[in-house]
Amino acid sequence: MKTYRIAPSILSADFARLGEEVRNVIAAGADFIHFDVMDNHYVPNLTIGPLVAQSLKPHCKRADGTPVPLDVHLMVKPVDALVPMFAKAGADIISFHPEASEHIDRTLQLIRDSGCKAGLVFNPATSLDVLDYVMDRIDLVLIMSVNPGFGGQSFIEGALHKTAIVRKKLDAYKAQSGRDILLEVDGGIKADNIAKVAAAGADTFVAGSAIFGQPDYKAVVDAMRANLAGVP
Repeated sequence: MKTYRIAPSILSADFARLGEEVRNVIAAGADFIHFDVMDNHYVPNLTIGPLVAQSLKPHCKRADGTPVPLDVHLMVKPVDALVPMFAKAGADIISFHPEASEHIDRTLQLIRDSGCKAGLVFNPATSLDVLDYVMDRIDLVLIMSVNPGFGGQSFIEGALHKTAIVRKKLDAYKAQSGRDILLEVDGGIKADNIAKVAAAGADTFVAGSAIFGQPDYKAVVDAMRANLAGVP
């Protein structure tokens, strides 16, 4: 049976009590904690930096002490200066947008040299061509199903086709190399559409307001998993 991962985005959490929010969403069944970094330059919003990641890292664990990965999504330009800072702050995965890097290969190597898994993020209108040249250096592909910058946006249906294309690429690469690469989708993910995103090929799902905007986090995560269980 396929393993699915739910990655709540703290962009939609209560910033006055982030540590508690992280603990609560992990108790509700989160697999990753998704950490959105925006610079008011590459995207039109300003969020949080390495110091917040460092503060939250001790909260990224289950009741039995098992660590929960901190999944950092850099929506910044330039990228490279922030990579070692977030690695030092405790990031487990660092993803960036190819158009925000002057040298994609160098940035991927910097992430890996910093001890983190590396991911590439593709906006709704960004070509996937670069994937063909870096598959051996990435651990995650993130497909944006909204234009980045703000939480609470509606899902862009064209992301399903893009996700299916990436799934074929990743499956072909795994057949050749034996190595798994995660396929994450971010934007407008809810309990009522998560199954069709999984059917398109995603295995990891970022959800912000769909979880943090509800009174019972566990009920939402459970509903998502129930719908995922029905995906062929």
